[in-house]
Amino acid sequence: MRMLARIVLKGYKYIILFWILLAIAMAFLAIRLPSMLEGDGFRMDGEHEKVMEIAAETFDMPAESLFLVFDGVSDEKLANRLQEVEALGVTSEIVSPLDDRTMYTKDLSYALLHFNDDELDMAETVTAIRDVIKADKGITLTGQSAITKDINTASQQDLMTAEAIGLPIAIIVLLFAFGTVVASFVPLLIGVSAVIVSFGVLAILGNYIDLSIFILNIIPMLGLALSIDFALLFISRYREERRKGNALDAVSITIQTAGRSVLFSAFCVFIGLGAMLLIQVEIFENIAVGGMIVVAMAVISSLTLLPSVLIALGDRIDKWQLLKVKQNGSDRWRAFAGNVIKRPIMITIVALILLGIALIPVRNMDLTIPQIDSLPKSYDSRLAYEKMEDTFDFGGESSAYIVATNKAGWEAKEGLEQIKQLEDKLMNDPLVKEVQTIYQVSGVESPEAWEQAWGSPMKEKLAPVKEAFIQDEKMLIPVQLKVSGASDEAQDWVRELDKKYASFDLMVGGEAKFNQEIFDEIADKIIPVLTVIIISTFIVLMLAFRSILIPFKAIVMNVLGLSATFGILVYIFQYGHFGLTAGTIALIIPVIVFSLVFGLSMDYEVFLISRIQEAYANTQDNDFATVEGLAATSKIITSAALIMIVLTGAFAFTDVMPVKQIGVGIAIAVAIDATIIRLLLVPSLMKLFGKWNWWLPFRKGPYRAGSWH
Repeated sequence: MRMLARIVLKGYKYIILFWILLAIAMAFLAIRLPSMLEGDGFRMDGEHEKVMEIAAETFDMPAESLFLVFDGVSDEKLANRLQEVEALGVTSEIVSPLDDRTMYTKDLSYALLHFNDDELDMAETVTAIRDVIKADKGITLTGQSAITKDINTASQQDLMTAEAIGLPIAIIVLLFAFGTVVASFVPLLIGVSAVIVSFGVLAILGNYIDLSIFILNIIPMLGLALSIDFALLFISRYREERRKGNALDAVSITIQTAGRSVLFSAFCVFIGLGAMLLIQVEIFENIAVGGMIVVAMAVISSLTLLPSVLIALGDRIDKWQLLKVKQNGSDRWRAFAGNVIKRPIMITIVALILLGIALIPVRNMDLTIPQIDSLPKSYDSRLAYEKMEDTFDFGGESSAYIVATNKAGWEAKEGLEQIKQLEDKLMNDPLVKEVQTIYQVSGVESPEAWEQAWGSPMKEKLAPVKEAFIQDEKMLIPVQLKVSGASDEAQDWVRELDKKYASFDLMVGGEAKFNQEIFDEIADKIIPVLTVIIISTFIVLMLAFRSILIPFKAIVMNVLGLSATFGILVYIFQYGHFGLTAGTIALIIPVIVFSLVFGLSMDYEVFLISRIQEAYANTQDNDFATVEGLAATSKIITSAALIMIVLTGAFAFTDVMPVKQIGVGIAIAVAIDATIIRLLLVPSLMKLFGKWNWWLPFRKGPYRAGSWH
């Protein structure tokens, strides 16, 4: 850190110039990022993906379908609009309700628009179709790409809403922390710079990897909060050192002290984000990569741009003072800390009871993959889809697509008999409503009858049927299940398919398989993810504080705080309190909130314990060190936590449900960490364990200046 301090002191003007040029260049790239985002991120390279690819490429199943919903529209207008959509030349097939009466009721009907062109830009296609129908009341386009486009639009609006709410309040908190306008705006400058550069880097990466629409909200949420936290710690320490000497010495000391805390804190956040890469689902990979980029930019800007700006500003950091910040404000925190360590057992019990009460709802947590309910109810694409789903009872059943492979082919007598055997087994399955094979579709009842018909003039009629279901060694079998694809029964059915039909070489795709693979991937990887986070964090904190007990306590308290957070989320979102409709928790929430907040909350642990460590190294008095450390950092931790709560909690006022849940979850977790854990449990346990807090095996002598002598 000394080397970095020397570099900054000598080249601060060049560092500022470099960041200005970098931010301008990246801003041009960042503008393109929203248009590059597609999909909700729930995608993985599994069996479902392979089956749907085979179905599209080999059996000409549509690569994607959209619904054009007609509510109270005349048959004439319906036919005219479908002709206009067909004239766009983007669809491979249009199935009209005028031709298929199962898609038609007196008041509501829908058309299926099929697309087979993989090179087609579906966002532009959605816009083109909506331009055709925009003048008509009662005609709505819905389906995956339409909903994805609307979620993208809603996410951009949510980001503006959250920033409009969060940033002004964050400025007010910074004003109370620093008292001057200039000092209050510097952390925002650092945060905005980190986010702009991160968006620019992501725009470059977007040319090579698919990016989820949710990173548009999560990355600024994380980047701004973390950058401002780092800047708050850094500037506070700088002003403390500035009162003792000149600006250059103050910057140098701050880089070597607060800068070290920033590095350790960021590394803890990195661990949580990096661990998510173990889960091979696109949204976790996106958030992990995007998060690590924005954390890296937050650290680099905090250790280079921020001290350079402080040097350039000099005494002007205190310009335009609006509030007088009392220099003896730490006395109140010192008194508070003293009162806490006088009653450590009682306070520990009370804190654990509060966390235990919040934990209770966790046992009822209902996790689901976000679908159309991610989109606000104000969007026509959601309303039309739900109305169509209710009218035509889409939700009660689901489709599965089986691809069977026979290396000897299916057209010989043995292959035809195997098709019939598989069909009979599927038809006798209690969960199966309908099966489509060459026999079911053609009306030919047996392999023998098929062979006879194939050798007769009927071959011309049977050939299209065969081509639709059999291509060389592959056979496609669409299966209609009696239950929803989101149900446990459907997921169990596709999971056990290989075992139930072990004599056949089968793969399966469809909604149930999609859900099952996502759930199983998370369930299989969650223990490795938690293990990596916990062990890595333990090692980092052990090296940072040269203690066994401090990292152990930090991890246990973090797990307790996060578990309590999930209980409160269930109470709010699943039980339906504070004006919300009862629903479910998005499947991604526990993993993302745990991975993000476990690292974020370690910021406060590092900030606090670092100052306690400094005091203990000089005095060997654990109680004194605890009180002094809390007095020195509590205002900063409280301000930093409040800013984090404001910037993430502002997403409570947004409409995209998974983002709302992530924002509220992080805000609650940070609030618990900064109050119950950091202000009550940490000092109480530091008091109870005394000198054992600083014990590390294989070292002798008193603990001084970060080492044992």
